Amino acid sequence: MRVPVAFGAWLLLLTAAWLTSALPWEALGSAQGAALWWQLRQHALYLSGVWSIGMMSLVMLLSLRQRWMEWPLGGMDQVYRLHKWAGIAAAVAAVLHWAADESSDFIKDIWGKAGRPAREVVWSWAVDWRGSAKDVGEFAFYALLVMVVLTLWQRLLPYRPWRYIHRVMPVLYLLLAFHTLALLPLTFWQAPIGLLMAALLALGSGAALWSLAGRIGRGRNSYAAQVQAVQLLGADAGTDPVEVVCAMPTRWKGHHPGQFVFVSFEGLEGPHPFTIASAPDGYARTDDGRQLLRLVIKPLGDYTQTLHARLQPGQTVRIEGPYGHFDGQGAARRVQVWIAGGVGITPFLALLQARQPGAANAADLQPAHMHYCTRDAERDVLLPQLRALCAQAQPRVTLQVHDAAQGDYLTPEHLAQYGARLDIWLCGPAGLGKAMRQAARQRWGWRMHQEAFQMR
Repeated sequence: MRVPVAFGAWLLLLTAAWLTSALPWEALGSAQGAALWWQLRQHALYLSGVWSIGMMSLVMLLSLRQRWMEWPLGGMDQVYRLHKWAGIAAAVAAVLHWAADESSDFIKDIWGKAGRPAREVVWSWAVDWRGSAKDVGEFAFYALLVMVVLTLWQRLLPYRPWRYIHRVMPVLYLLLAFHTLALLPLTFWQAPIGLLMAALLALGSGAALWSLAGRIGRGRNSYAAQVQAVQLLGADAGTDPVEVVCAMPTRWKGHHPGQFVFVSFEGLEGPHPFTIASAPDGYARTDDGRQLLRLVIKPLGDYTQTLHARLQPGQTVRIEGPYGHFDGQGAARRVQVWIAGGVGITPFLALLQARQPGAANAADLQPAHMHYCTRDAERDVLLPQLRALCAQAQPRVTLQVHDAAQGDYLTPEHLAQYGARLDIWLCGPAGLGKAMRQAARQRWGWRMHQEAFQMR
């Protein structure tokens, strides 16, 4: 819920800043005939431009992956969710901006030039740059549309080439920033919206330059870890998960169960998000006192399918994080329900490890009911460990396995037995999440917490 609220608030802020500066009712109230259409075009042109560059600025700021962003949005996965939707909104606004600009010929052919507003005054230095700014803006507009299509239609392009193309986005932003600087009317710069635009362009340009310099994910939150062990959990390298245990440096400050990290196994591949499948003290430390971090990785793509053969003990990997607020704990008066599907079991393994006998702070936790959805329980290599952890969990965690091979699928009716007020923690396939979200909308007492790992 936080992401829609943040998105709506940002859009409202941009719109309010434009309204208080453009005062469109003054011009539209007295305009008639052709003058009305020209005024509508003028205001649509500037409002859509403010929306587009405002959303693009938000995209650039969110791409910095700063930890302070997690608190208001509910986790870094939600930061990326807002990042994605702001990018889509920027592209839609850019289409509206382009349509408003191109509508001049249409209005001219039907209504004529009567009542057409005079060319807006811009900064004196920008007068000679109008043509170049328009050409740059048009190029960036088409490139932005291509980027959004490639992002949404993931089958068009595998992750690695998409990642390289996506690195062009900061360049596109700088081009659009120049377009805005050169063409935004001087009257806007002297109004409240001018202060907002100046701040957004400065922050967005700084973020773009930071990204182009390769500094994202390279701050105090980044660690050089060492692979301790790599094990294929099963016999099929194409479908069974891989366990990777990493030794963290001594400056690692630890993590909370349910959090995730960005891991770069190879520089060219770039960082991938993986949930930590171990509690803070779930493993013994190395001989020199370094904490061990367990990752369980499902081979979902070309790269992860060969990961068990690529990684070797002793290899250095870069780990950034931890991130996320997926802690499995909700309101005291609500029943806690955990739902996992496939590799979505990984955050719950860490949560369960934190509930084992002797674990610190276990008394502060709540009982939970867990539903695990698997394609084939007999072949599931993680299910025995899951059963053992649930059996010893303190406070208790009841486990119900839904085996698709036996025709047993999780439905909302399975959760109705726990009452009307539920905190539902879900990590799993998109289809499972969609079904549960739809069910939660129909029951006022169900509150959903879902790990959103769709970073692209």
